[in-house]
Amino acid sequence: MPKYVSAQRLEELKQELEELKNVKRKEIARRIEEAKSLGDLSENAEYMEAREEQAFNEGRIKELEELVREAVLIEENKRRAKTSVSVGDTVEVENSGKSQTFTIVGSNEADPLNNKISNESPLGRAFLGRIPGEKIKVNTPSGQFEYKIVRIK
Repeated sequence: MPKYVSAQRLEELKQELEELKNVKRKEIARRIEEAKSLGDLSENAEYMEAREEQAFNEGRIKELEELVREAVLIEENKRRAKTSVSVGDTVEVENSGKSQTFTIVGSNEADPLNNKISNESPLGRAFLGRIPGEKIKVNTPSGQFEYKIVRIK
């Protein structure tokens, strides 16, 4: 599945990657060398801790490199006709007479507390490709809900 990200989020990921590769790596290497100079490595807590941090850092670098390589930018072209819901759109829906607004984002940017839902979530998947006026039933971990697409912003 594509990894959708906004241009802003992609830039944040690139900055984090550069920080981990160029600053954090050197800092960890320095800590490992200092810990080695203390003697017996088998009982050296500082050395073990630095090695664990190194493994975590390298794993995060690998993860970020993959995210950046496979990123698909969310188009923020305001001129395109909003005929159906797609990633990057903000959609106004009705549920039990209440109006709600959600922005469909990539999983890396999901923030449900701020109504940014992942395109991979049950709700996000259900909204994709839908048109204003359409009613849909969505199965979520909390149960089944019916939504009506009011408009796409």
